[in-house]
Amino acid sequence: MEQTTPTRRKLHEKEPLAIIGMSARLPGDIYGPEGLWSKLSQGVDGITDVPGDRWSIEKYYDPDPDKAGKIKSKKGGFIKGMAEFDAEFFDIYPKVAERMDPRQRHLLEVSYEAIEDAGLTLDELDGSLTACTMGVFLGDDSKKNAHDALEEITPHTAMGSADTTVPARLAFSYNLRGPVFSVDTACSSSLVAIHLACQAIWTGDADMAISGGVNIMEDPGHSIELSKGGFLSPDGYCKTFDASGNGYVRGEGVGVVILKPLSDAEAAGDQIYAVIRNTVSNSDGYTADGMTVPNEFAQMDMLKKAYGDVGIHPADVDYMEAHGTGTSVGDPKETYAFGHVFADGRDANKPLVMGSIKSNIGHTEAVAGVAGLMKLAQAINHKEIPRNLHFKTPNPGIKFDEWKLKVPTEQTPWP
Repeated sequence: MEQTTPTRRKLHEKEPLAIIGMSARLPGDIYGPEGLWSKLSQGVDGITDVPGDRWSIEKYYDPDPDKAGKIKSKKGGFIKGMAEFDAEFFDIYPKVAERMDPRQRHLLEVSYEAIEDAGLTLDELDGSLTACTMGVFLGDDSKKNAHDALEEITPHTAMGSADTTVPARLAFSYNLRGPVFSVDTACSSSLVAIHLACQAIWTGDADMAISGGVNIMEDPGHSIELSKGGFLSPDGYCKTFDASGNGYVRGEGVGVVILKPLSDAEAAGDQIYAVIRNTVSNSDGYTADGMTVPNEFAQMDMLKKAYGDVGIHPADVDYMEAHGTGTSVGDPKETYAFGHVFADGRDANKPLVMGSIKSNIGHTEAVAGVAGLMKLAQAINHKEIPRNLHFKTPNPGIKFDEWKLKVPTEQTPWP
């Protein structure tokens, strides 16, 4: 492989970035962008009982939340083909592949699909200033390795399971020369990864970006921790914005998008799923209710800046793909922010439509943000908004009429 120094892009004004390619593997047998849209349009619920190749329900499930070493839910959103990987295609030695975290294996395959979807070739990427930023969270492979016999550790184990290696594996395989980050900000990991990818392009550190997230559930340990922490729904569903919302169900998967400056994409005749005009990142800071409780005022600040920086009036926003985990506290706080940012100047007969892909596939944690972004991109393309599942009785903590908010209960034309 020829080692050349790529020409660095000139620093330029922040211009819109086009999503020119994407792919996914998500619960409910969702494969690729069209598979995603097909399943969302059908209202598919991808939640199942925990499959036998992950962990034993009989051993680890107990409805008593206080039972030591047990999980209060037997459900989750899972993908298939955990043991399948074409190592030869990616020129990876069998002994290396054997010790590769499934996150690396699935991400290699899905990233390649996204590259193909973008109409790019590996030759075009070879040596390019392409950023690679990936969201990660709660890596199960290293936890699983800790349970294995120490004698089974090989020279390839460390690089096979480290979070840093998740995007680095892609950069190595494709010879990408832009910034490379693995990002762990819990539920927002993939969105922050995409934020950093956009910043890399806008500051001239990259010409293009491959970004997204990956989450795989191999081991019951993290589910036990989340169960004990009170995060998980006992019945195993994300009932977003519903009065019965009682926590989230864990999900896994992979989501990848390819980003490019809009002017470059138009000049190349690329397909354009959607356009990113701005990204903003902030923190909840201190909240009296505790570190895991969202700060609606920090969310309001972020939303105002995101739209204000690019001159978009919040009342002109038609749809919001929300975080929407289906928790009794989180949903009202998030929608409070929506109501106090998007309602001002909005026609009461044209409420802000809001939904969450978590009602279909569960909370995929490190993948949650990019999964929602891909849903939104397809909704824009198809000019329709998929219905939100498990919404029957509105959460009484959400002032739908006052805040001019609406949840779609059936496939809805774009407003």
